[in-house]
Amino acid sequence: MAQRPGTPRLLRQINDRAALELLITRGPLTRAELGELTGLSKVTSGQLLSRLETRGLVTAAGERPGGRGPNAALYGVNPSSAYVAGLEVLPDSVTAAVADITGTVIAQVTVDPSEAGDPVRVVHEAVQRACGTAGIELARLRCFVIGTRGVVDPATGDVRYSVDLPSWHVGILAGLRTLLGECVIIENDVNLAALAEQAYGAARGADDFAILWTGVGQGLGVMLGGRLHRGITGGAGEIGWLPVPGEPLPSQVTAPQTGSFQRLVGGEALWNLARAHGVTTGDLESRDVAGLVRAAVAAGNEGFVDSLAGRLAVGVAAVSVVLDPGLVVLSGDVGRAGGRLLARRVEEAVARVCPSRPTVAATGVDGNPVLMGAIVAALDRAREEVFSDTV
Repeated sequence: MAQRPGTPRLLRQINDRAALELLITRGPLTRAELGELTGLSKVTSGQLLSRLETRGLVTAAGERPGGRGPNAALYGVNPSSAYVAGLEVLPDSVTAAVADITGTVIAQVTVDPSEAGDPVRVVHEAVQRACGTAGIELARLRCFVIGTRGVVDPATGDVRYSVDLPSWHVGILAGLRTLLGECVIIENDVNLAALAEQAYGAARGADDFAILWTGVGQGLGVMLGGRLHRGITGGAGEIGWLPVPGEPLPSQVTAPQTGSFQRLVGGEALWNLARAHGVTTGDLESRDVAGLVRAAVAAGNEGFVDSLAGRLAVGVAAVSVVLDPGLVVLSGDVGRAGGRLLARRVEEAVARVCPSRPTVAATGVDGNPVLMGAIVAALDRAREEVFSDTV
């Protein structure tokens, strides 16, 4: 591949991109601070800031008190220079959030998918409402990332298989791009939760880890070398189908809730486990596995927690002996409800059966991890586009 020569234009683009990334990650900076962090002279960093300010990408953000001299002007990325949308699609709700280029969420709405009918109209309606709440035009959104349950084909970007969302099928992505533009991406929900965990949670800064999503359904997100591992068909992470000794293999893979690991740790299995250990569940609904686990932890029911940890350890050990990620994060309804106690017990149980002995941590993401991961992915695309076109 031919190398691009170090022309002044290219060097300015490189410096601009580095400066914008620093302003995003380090907050408002003075000209001198930016020069020190980038290695540029005060004159060059001043010219850079002037150029970015003219393009509307950087704006004044106050002053920093000086010593004996005048206060130094602070500069930050202009929040209104670009916007993105992240969405989480569930069978009974669609939640859309709009964030500015700094990552600040400025609006979030939830709509009933039955109100609009087909998925394209549902998403369009949700995004329009979010933009209305945010007070911006839909045309100002640079990228849309949608998190869904099921398998997303990495070659086409379409949902290839989803039991919970049968109306999400091949052709939906094309319809969305016709309405919203080319930068519409559909991604598996647990993969997006992994991005949120890396950006804000227990895997912050980690390049290699796995996230085990446990609840009514089970999923796995795998980050290797700082990149999501989706598999050839997008099926990497469908851990509910993991064969487990003592549990029957599914006779028909299109039938939901029949995978061996799903049978071991799914909702029905947890309710049976709770009854066996005398967990008082009160008037909890049958799908409220989070409430079930919280009740057991709050009551100090060691038998239930240890038994649940042993079952989850089967999945964690299987992932660890194959991938050796070093860190496995427990997320989803069960992982969040079990917290550090459950994570610690799973780590101890895995250490007894797995030679690689990974660290097991509870999720550190506050709020909706799928929605936050969708915003992270959308921001990554938008910043690549906006920050690479400064000259």
